[in-house]
Amino acid sequence: MVNAIQNPSQNTTTRPRISFLGCGYLGATYAICFAELGYEVIGYDVDTAKIDSFASGTVPFHEPGLPELLKKNLESGRLRFTTDVQSVADFADVHFICVGTPQRKGEPGADLSYIEASVVDLSKHLSRKVLIVGKSTVPVGTASWVQELVDRHAPQGLGVEVGWSPEFLQESNAMHDVLRPNRIVYAAQSEWASQLLKDVHRGILELAAVEDREVPVVETDLATAELVKVAANAFLSTKISFINAMADLCEVTGGDVADLAKAIGYDQRIGNKFLRAGIGFGGGCLPKDIRALSARAGELGVGESFRFLDEVDAVNTRRRSHAVRSVANLVGRTPGPNGPDLSGVRIAYLGATFKPDTDDIRDSPALDIARRLRSARADVVVYDPEGLENAKAHAPELSFVKTLAEAVAGADVVCAMVPWEEFRTLDPEALGQQVAERRILDGMNAFDPERWRGHGWTYQGIGR
Repeated sequence: MVNAIQNPSQNTTTRPRISFLGCGYLGATYAICFAELGYEVIGYDVDTAKIDSFASGTVPFHEPGLPELLKKNLESGRLRFTTDVQSVADFADVHFICVGTPQRKGEPGADLSYIEASVVDLSKHLSRKVLIVGKSTVPVGTASWVQELVDRHAPQGLGVEVGWSPEFLQESNAMHDVLRPNRIVYAAQSEWASQLLKDVHRGILELAAVEDREVPVVETDLATAELVKVAANAFLSTKISFINAMADLCEVTGGDVADLAKAIGYDQRIGNKFLRAGIGFGGGCLPKDIRALSARAGELGVGESFRFLDEVDAVNTRRRSHAVRSVANLVGRTPGPNGPDLSGVRIAYLGATFKPDTDDIRDSPALDIARRLRSARADVVVYDPEGLENAKAHAPELSFVKTLAEAVAGADVVCAMVPWEEFRTLDPEALGQQVAERRILDGMNAFDPERWRGHGWTYQGIGR
């Protein structure tokens, strides 16, 4: 858990009032953390139930440490939430747009309808010059389009400007990423806007100075600011798919991808982050961002340079069918032309979220694999420490239990798919006393194969 700030600065002389439009994971986390930094903040959303939840002190998603910070800053009076866009327009000097940009239905590009709706609605209610800053991840060129929307819908003569400042939140580490970021990036179109953005981020830099840290600040142009987040996500996605492709090669040659990753990770030009082979990436960012980047590059006439991202995406998607085949191999079922028949196989399935320490199941590889196993007629019993309710709503055909013990009781095979700490610390002998057969698919590549085999388990990892 990130440490809260005990004494946020009360110096408000250079601190603009801030709004965050869109109180999903992104906007709500930023709103709460900026209030913690000492700013006066308002969070806005059209979803009444969501706003009521925040206003009552309840975070409607799982993020370690955030509920405590929410309650603290509601009580301080620095933070409030509303569905009234007029009060937002009247209150804030800087408005951050934090709404979702999901993949368009049936297309790879980003859906910007939520951006358009929030910008147009806000613009119509403005009565003075303010700065509107995009924080949502968008295709390059969006900022200019947003400025056109503002110019068209805001009252004439206000001179409202648009800037951009990408977010770099990692779910389960989001508070740290806001309060103690590894970099700040923003773009402004005038000295006035640039100064406002400096004032907006002053609290972060003051905290860094107190803690004797440096936070690099990159002030750039609008196009570059829009590209930073998608470029980072494309690079990380490529790294993950690369090591998973190497895992396939290791499996057919007898190599060990874990040792391979360790060896190449010592090269400082490569590094060891995002080199753990597994069931692939998911979530609300990486998959849709690489598709949107490739699609936008095609629209701008440079699509050929980004064709590799299509294969990065394909390698990632293939991890899911690979996992199903691995389970079939573990239980001795030979896949037919329509895949394996896993009738009568009871699977203890550990993990449903796209990563540990979150309840987010968006594009979760683990949950998709569980559904594929169920389609192969397996009896799939799912346990996840935080994501059960979301998973139930998304995959009602699966069986869900509330404890690890219930999941593994009488299982023919254990699938450990999401590296929650509860799963990473499993004891092979104790677990072996609860299952019907000692077979395990280590989709996390988190276990020592020889240790598990030494306790009588048939162990299958990824690329090992």
